[in-house]
Amino acid sequence: MPLALLALAIGAFGIGTTEFVIMGLLPEVAGDFGVSIPTAGLLVTGYALGVVVGAPLMTVLGTKVPRKRMLMVLMGLFIAGNLLSAVAPTFAVMLIGRIVASLAHGAFFGIGSVVAAELVAPQKKAGAIALMFTGLTVANVVGVPLGTLVGQHVGWRVTFGIVAALGVVGLAGVARLVPEMPRPEGVRLRHELAAFRNTQVLLAMAMTVLGFGGVFAAVTYIAPMMTHVAGYADGSVTWLLVLFGLGMVGGNLLGGRFADRALMPMLYVSLGALAVVLALFTVTAHDKVLAAVTITLIGALGFATVPPLQKRVLDQAHGAPTLASAVNIGAFNLGNALSAWLGGLVISAGLGYTAPNWVGAALAAAALVLAVLSATLERRGVAPSAPVSTAPVSTATSATAAVAGSVPAERRSPAHP
Repeated sequence: MPLALLALAIGAFGIGTTEFVIMGLLPEVAGDFGVSIPTAGLLVTGYALGVVVGAPLMTVLGTKVPRKRMLMVLMGLFIAGNLLSAVAPTFAVMLIGRIVASLAHGAFFGIGSVVAAELVAPQKKAGAIALMFTGLTVANVVGVPLGTLVGQHVGWRVTFGIVAALGVVGLAGVARLVPEMPRPEGVRLRHELAAFRNTQVLLAMAMTVLGFGGVFAAVTYIAPMMTHVAGYADGSVTWLLVLFGLGMVGGNLLGGRFADRALMPMLYVSLGALAVVLALFTVTAHDKVLAAVTITLIGALGFATVPPLQKRVLDQAHGAPTLASAVNIGAFNLGNALSAWLGGLVISAGLGYTAPNWVGAALAAAALVLAVLSATLERRGVAPSAPVSTAPVSTATSATAAVAGSVPAERRSPAHP
């Protein structure tokens, strides 16, 4: 495999780390700035909303410049945002830094997947995309727990400084190793926008928001929940995040394996089980062992929904999946923002640190209802609101359709946004 893929994987590792590490450091950040835990949760919400806006915006802008240059611009935004977070004198400035960093998220994965696919022979494209997304997977198993550990023992500012340094390595790698590529031609925004008049595409994106939101209603406040309710020491949050990451990897692989074979049944099972496990977390959070098991299950069941949800959007978008794919990455993060905000509301209302688990269960159950509705409409042959263009898809579009990682050999499903 070309060394350029390593540069892309390093960028993905940094982006994955900065997105999720804040969840293990909320108490430290809140304490330093003198704000409440729910207020500190806005750092999760702000980042997620930045991805929602940045994914389609930067993807569209990326069609106007060569891909290598766009990747370098995106890594520059990522570095600037994390540096600003590391030195932020006030909470508001840190929030701005999080938003700046988030603008690079969705477009980096979308454009990066196109570049990765073009670096190798046609029969190796899926493997190249999967290799780039390995950086994101490893971030959740290694980068996030280690970043949390560093933040708790040395200072959370050091964590964000290290993440910015990773961005510098990724930028240097892209500049040195990624070859020059021409600006993409023949991209018709009109055809891409037509996908959003398709009822099934909109239903799939709504499932993404609600289903993934269910996971992060609980995980956003995992640090205070585990220390104040389960009785874990602050340092134990690191290892709990490792368990969550391992569950995520296993669930992602499982969801990817079955997304092509039985997509809707996979969604029914994963979303239904996720709703049940999140509801049970309100009870199991009071026991250290049961809490650890539940966190692993939430990671597994939550990320088992990712490949089928992303593939559902791509399938229903037909010949215009590029922008729909990028927007669905934003939809995952809109779910993060929605759930972090709702979780903060129930905590602020005095319902306790386990209350966000009920919010997550309700969101996952709502996603299951939409999945059943979507399948029912499909069986009845209800036509989409507007036909989606079936114009030929460029190589760039085809590669971006695989955005979020691939799992089995040839028809692989996308992984995490």
